[in-house]
Amino acid sequence: MEDSADDAALALYQRGAQHLQSGDLPAAEQAFRQAVRLDPQFAEAHGNLGYVLDHTGACAEAEACYRTALEWAPQLATVRLNLGALLALQKRHAEAEASYAAALMLDGQSSAVWSNLGALQLSLKNEDTAEVCLRRAMALDPANARARFNLAYLQLRRGLFEEGWALFEARDWYQSVKQRLAFPRWQGEDLAGRSLLVTYEAGHGDVIQFCRYIPRLKALGADRISLLCHPALATLLSGLEGLDAVYRFDQPWPAQGFDYWMPLLSAPYHLATRADTVPAACPYLQADAALRTQWSARLPGAEQLRIGLVWKGNPQFENDRDRSLPHLKSLAPLWSVAGVHWISLQKGAGEGEVDAQQATQALISLGGAMQDFADAAAIVSQLDLVITVDTAMAHLAGALGIPCWLLLPWYMTDWRWGAEGTHSIWYPDAMRLFRQGPEGDWGPLIEQLVLALRERMGAQHAPLN
Repeated sequence: MEDSADDAALALYQRGAQHLQSGDLPAAEQAFRQAVRLDPQFAEAHGNLGYVLDHTGACAEAEACYRTALEWAPQLATVRLNLGALLALQKRHAEAEASYAAALMLDGQSSAVWSNLGALQLSLKNEDTAEVCLRRAMALDPANARARFNLAYLQLRRGLFEEGWALFEARDWYQSVKQRLAFPRWQGEDLAGRSLLVTYEAGHGDVIQFCRYIPRLKALGADRISLLCHPALATLLSGLEGLDAVYRFDQPWPAQGFDYWMPLLSAPYHLATRADTVPAACPYLQADAALRTQWSARLPGAEQLRIGLVWKGNPQFENDRDRSLPHLKSLAPLWSVAGVHWISLQKGAGEGEVDAQQATQALISLGGAMQDFADAAAIVSQLDLVITVDTAMAHLAGALGIPCWLLLPWYMTDWRWGAEGTHSIWYPDAMRLFRQGPEGDWGPLIEQLVLALRERMGAQHAPLN
């Protein structure tokens, strides 16, 4: 009977592995659960069940499965790797590092473990240690795209663009678009007389930041440049210099008829951008005149400073919990500064928090009424200042040449803002960076905002950057 139960458990484990490989996580979970019920000491089944639960968001149960697997089989390096990754996501950094170290004791040649350890050190800003780990991962497996991407993140944050952009090509964010295209990817060939389709990547802010390269691509002699972008950006970007056509990805767009295609964020690599050659002339986007007129009727008079606020980003973003403020009330110290019209540009998450603040500070709420970024541009272009966390609104303000004060988290600060300093090489005349301290507390940073704003109140006609 015991052998029969073991055989059945093994068969269920193998079935679960097949489901896991095909991407059917519910079926895989069911098979692994049945396997461990039949054989409670089946370490590999516990480990794989933990992996499935980890990827479906059941973190506590996933951790329990990983630890059960290691109780029965401490030698399972892959389970220690997966447990380390789970702990790292929960910011249990010391435990994650210990789990990775234990995995390396078992398999010191694991590129995946070295890569994950490097990513952990990178998030903690232990940059030299991170680099050693990531280069070790790449030496063990030159095809490890995750290690290459993480090293790109580090080098770009350091301003070491030559290696950074080359490594950044390891990303695969554009695969769904690539599969539909029937013409070759541009790799730097002569564009004279040629047509090029530039495709979107990542979020709205990435496209706003990097669309500045379109005029430079056009200047290479391209006969026609088209852009495939997010629906909310299409109207705004239709007026971009050098752009002949804009397609929304939610509507029919041509999968043929071009000589080349290129993912937008590959432009800095092909155009050999370095830290001192960033195309930083702003503004490179303009608000529509008719929309400006339309929105001006909803804006307060210019007798006081008009300051827009954004305090939350997209909750689906991997680091949103750190980059977003807990609540609009976190900005309450700003209300002590007289002579300001506060305007909420918040749309989506956090938008409803405005009503709760109206009793203590009146705000004009416009975020919910914006249909797309063309509306946002029409509003922002008429403001004196935008104060925002790291969202697309920061890029929009910078691209329009409107002063922007950007609030940055200490943990996993995005590479594009560099490792330190108060100014951005991407928006040098418009943006001022306010950086959170290593304690991860927004309070001191917001106190800096209050002081900076008070300093500027005596010079309302001077640039607020």
